[in-house]
Order: sequence, then C-alpha cells, then structure tokens
Amino acid sequence: MHHLLPIPAFQDNYLWLLHDGRQALVVDPGDAAPVLACLAQHQLRLQAILLTHHHADHTGGVAELRAATGATVHAPAAETLPASVGPVQALADGDRLALLGLEFECLAVPGHTAGHGAYHAAQAPGGPLLFCGDTLFSAGCGRLFEGTPAQMLASLDRLAALPDDTRVCCAHEYTLSNLRFARAVEPGNADIERQLARCSALRERGLPTLPSTLAQERRINPFLRSREPSVVATLAQHDPQATDEVARFAALREWKNGFR
Repeated sequence: MHHLLPIPAFQDNYLWLLHDGRQALVVDPGDAAPVLACLAQHQLRLQAILLTHHHADHTGGVAELRAATGATVHAPAAETLPASVGPVQALADGDRLALLGLEFECLAVPGHTAGHGAYHAAQAPGGPLLFCGDTLFSAGCGRLFEGTPAQMLASLDRLAALPDDTRVCCAHEYTLSNLRFARAVEPGNADIERQLARCSALRERGLPTLPSTLAQERRINPFLRSREPSVVATLAQHDPQATDEVARFAALREWKNGFR
C-alpha cells in the first residue's frame, strides 16, 4: 500500500512524499525540516530524492536530507543544479527508475526552466502518478523563465496525453488564482465554476486542492485548452495579433503574468 502526502512548505509549496509504510521518496524538497518531521512521525526511511528543476524552493533541503538519511538524489540530466545539491544520478528523457516497487519514467518537459523534468509512474496503485514540478499546475502552468512558448506548449501536450486518471502532483498551491484566470478566459465553462467552488471550500478548511487529475485539467486548464474554440475566440479579442497556436499560447501566458 502506497501513501501520498503533500507536505506544505514556505508560503505555497508542496513537497510530495510517497511511502509504503517503511521507505519513502520525496520530490523537490526545498526545505528539509518538514520532510524530516514527516519521516520521524511515520517512522520512515528516506530512500530517494527526486528533483524536477533547479530553483531553490525545490532544491534547498537536499544537502541536509542527504546528510541525515543517505538518500540517493535523482535529477533530469539536462538541468543545471546548484552546487549545494551535490552529486546526482542524472536521468535522460525516457530513463526509468525503480523505487518503492514502482517504475518511474523521467519525462523532459522544458519551458519553466531549460532542463525541467517530470516523473510518471504508470502502474502506481490508486492511479498513475505524475510529479510535474512547476510545468503543469491545476488550472495553470509555470512561467517561462528559461524556455520558449513552443517548448512549454509541447511539454504540456506531452503531459496531457497521459491517461485520464493520472494524478497531477504539482509543486504549488496556486489553484484558486489559476481558476480565477481560467474563468476570465472561459467565462462560460461550467466545469471551472464547479471546481472553483469545490477548491474554495477545501482551502477554507485548510486542505490542499491537489492532486488533480489529467481528466479534470483537460476540462478546466486554459493552457491545456488553448486550441479550444472558446479559448481561441477570447484570445482573438485579447490579442488579435496572435494568429497561430504558439502565438496564442504565448499571449495566454503573458495575460496570466499580469492577471490580478
């Protein structure tokens, strides 16, 4: 039996911990303290650390966790990591990793950063798992700090092609602000309204809105829906110069950057 825990950190990060009752892995541990507390609470041994990209809120706790637990560290081969992370087992696109009795495939998903990766466990009990860092959020996607709109669109297309029941384990609690933007993009989308009400109730109780599922994201996420006629029509009014799918996606991302 595997258990999936979103460990809150900083203002809005989730450090995802997966365990089988004895051993655990953690994804993007920007802070070691809450991970060590969780391991102690559940009497777990940390087997591995998975990194999606180099930003400090995803890597800052790696050195302390490695020293405390001896866990192996795995990261996308294309990503340049801070020296503080130390040596890692580099994974190329399509490489597979066996952990906790599951097989994870590393997927190259550049856009947020140049070498961003994601980890997909197709056969996880309870449904496939996707640890996607800051590439795909519920109802949103990451900012383009290093990659291009074309790269991010291709990366999101790749993730959107995974099975409907894939659990989307992204690294930030951005869902409510993303849904408010999604509503502005598609004001007639009833799925967005339902999800906004559901997630608002969860946050009022202090509960996470994640994980989402890919089936849900295809219904509510404007960045996965940028080719939908309703989104295309809105973007034609918002930016009439955006006349192809990459330009429309870029216009959508720029709109979100300034949306309040």
